[in-house]
Amino acid sequence: MSVDLDDRRAQLLDLRSRVLGAAHDIVEGDVDDGELSSAAGDQHLADHASEMVDREVDESLEENAEELVRDIDRALEKIADGTYGTCERCGTTIPQARLDAVPYATLCLSCRQLEERE
Repeated sequence: MSVDLDDRRAQLLDLRSRVLGAAHDIVEGDVDDGELSSAAGDQHLADHASEMVDREVDESLEENAEELVRDIDRALEKIADGTYGTCERCGTTIPQARLDAVPYATLCLSCRQLEERE
């Protein structure tokens, strides 16, 4: 594999930090929004519904961030144990282009597509 693992580790750690920062901002935004909406008192029904949708979107983003952090952590573990760049499902080498696009990928594209169909 021609990937510099130290560079890839640094890239993954930076990505992890950014994802956690973005998730933190979402949570902080929810806290701030909650304070504003509770002070509003007689809110219009449409405004309340809009806030509920916003909250659901934020929760979904938080869940996605948590999943992404788990994927990044798994990739960092694979770097540490020497299996980074090997598909967890079929054992083939994950192409460099895929790892460049998705540095936390643990499956080759074929196996990823199979997993999505299952």
